[in-house]
Amino acid sequence: MNYIVLDLEWNQGGEDAERQPVFEIVEIGAVKLNEQMEQTDEFHGLIRPQIYHKMHRVTGELIQLDMEMLKEGETFVEVMERFLAWCGDACGDVSAGSACEQFIFCTWGTQDLTELQRNMKYYGMEPLSGGPIPYLDVQKLFSIAYEDRKIRRNLEYAVDYLHIAKDVPFHRAFSDAYYTGKILAQCKDPKVLRNVSYDVYYPPVRREDEIKVQFDTYCKYISRQFADREEAFRDREVVSAKCDICHCNIRKKIKWFSGNGKQYYCLAYCEKHGYLKGKIRVRKTDDDKVYVVKTTKFITEEQAGEIQRRREHVSQMRKKHRSGR
Repeated sequence: MNYIVLDLEWNQGGEDAERQPVFEIVEIGAVKLNEQMEQTDEFHGLIRPQIYHKMHRVTGELIQLDMEMLKEGETFVEVMERFLAWCGDACGDVSAGSACEQFIFCTWGTQDLTELQRNMKYYGMEPLSGGPIPYLDVQKLFSIAYEDRKIRRNLEYAVDYLHIAKDVPFHRAFSDAYYTGKILAQCKDPKVLRNVSYDVYYPPVRREDEIKVQFDTYCKYISRQFADREEAFRDREVVSAKCDICHCNIRKKIKWFSGNGKQYYCLAYCEKHGYLKGKIRVRKTDDDKVYVVKTTKFITEEQAGEIQRRREHVSQMRKKHRSGR
């Protein structure tokens, strides 16, 4: 399998701020790594802007590009066609979460594949996939390999931490892809690489395409699309709590609740394996449908008590709101 390490630069907002997409991609850079994580090829393309005709001030300072330079570029579609041909065989249908047989995308952070697909849709290109795309978030892998699994560092921090030579400037698409590839090569422990992420610009459509995956410390479920939040929470799979070890439905000690309407929590208990925390995030699609990302993980009795206190706090706040205080 090859690793396609991708980085994008984009412009935003201006006199055309109401148009879509919010971020217009102006540069694509990538490196290709073989199974031994050795760089075997590179790609770079400048894109001539079609949406925003002024460079956002902050963007221009960060990526050191101006409109005069970009006028020499190709159209987005031309660059993308070259890029996909350079990648090799397309991933095909990964709607059921299967990894690409020929390559897997790798990025620093979670945004690049989403914005790439949003731009492709804007220009009428065929989607990369009919559903979620598995990829490696190297920013997350760095945290898993070298830190606490939670903190997210910037690219230059990781380069310095790993003593990687700074032989090309930062904040251009190719250079940032180059450094991301160097970092990935030092995170190649199979236990680390098992932590695959999923880009969900196109969520699952059918129940059989939903994503269910177990990692070392938690399980993740990505639902199919629903018309609205209410329909999603009527689905048994969405609101279920299953033990991450015996995979049986277990009794909830605290049913799903939320303090802000964005994140929902529950507390369940398995007689064999202990307390299980559930977390649901409701996400919107571009066409105003919703899907659910649910994670479950085992927690300590003390952490279970924290969820109980959080639930009591939410209940008290709702009582005060209803009483008009």
